[in-house]
Amino acid sequence: MNIAIIGAGNVGGALGKAWAKAGHTIIFGVRNPGHGKTQPPLAEIGTAASAVLVPDAVRRAEVVVLATPWPAVPDAISAMGELRGKTLIDCTNPLSLAGDGSLSLSLGSTTSGAEEVERLAPGANVVKAFNTYGWENFADSSYPNSAGLKPVMFYCGDDDAAKGQVSQLAADLGFEPVDTGGLGMARSLEPMALLWIRLSIRDGRNANFTWARLTR
Repeated sequence: MNIAIIGAGNVGGALGKAWAKAGHTIIFGVRNPGHGKTQPPLAEIGTAASAVLVPDAVRRAEVVVLATPWPAVPDAISAMGELRGKTLIDCTNPLSLAGDGSLSLSLGSTTSGAEEVERLAPGANVVKAFNTYGWENFADSSYPNSAGLKPVMFYCGDDDAAKGQVSQLAADLGFEPVDTGGLGMARSLEPMALLWIRLSIRDGRNANFTWARLTR
């Protein structure tokens, strides 16, 4: 697939490198190609990746990946241009930092970050995915174990074709894709991300753990 990644930080960079290794073409959408504070890891990826302006990346892609910090989401979507009919993977979480330094979610229960993304991007086929772990697990999803379990990648959305693309992209990175239902299920997946963050901090900021699924 031709994949546009909007957001060249740790999450976007890790996903780009991993998908390029799996044979996909990566197009980073940035405000100022070749300049600016955060630049994509083009040298590490090689010829499978390029960096262009955000709307140009979106036009060239089959799948668009939103991997910006939550406060940057409205401006990032506005910069994308026409998204109607595009698969838009929302990797963000509406995290909020309290005065005491603790993290919480600024949205939840009656709505979610993913549903807000859908509102900001009318006509896009929004799928929530790649939000429940840190970038370290996208860079390397290998967790050898005697049971042969793969780390789970939960996702949700309302368009079956878009979810099929996300399922394939998750499998390409070594995850077991698990469809949790419609986009409203993001109200459950975003708190899972907060749980993962809190557990990693409690365990000395250890990011090397994932969710897995046992079935009878």
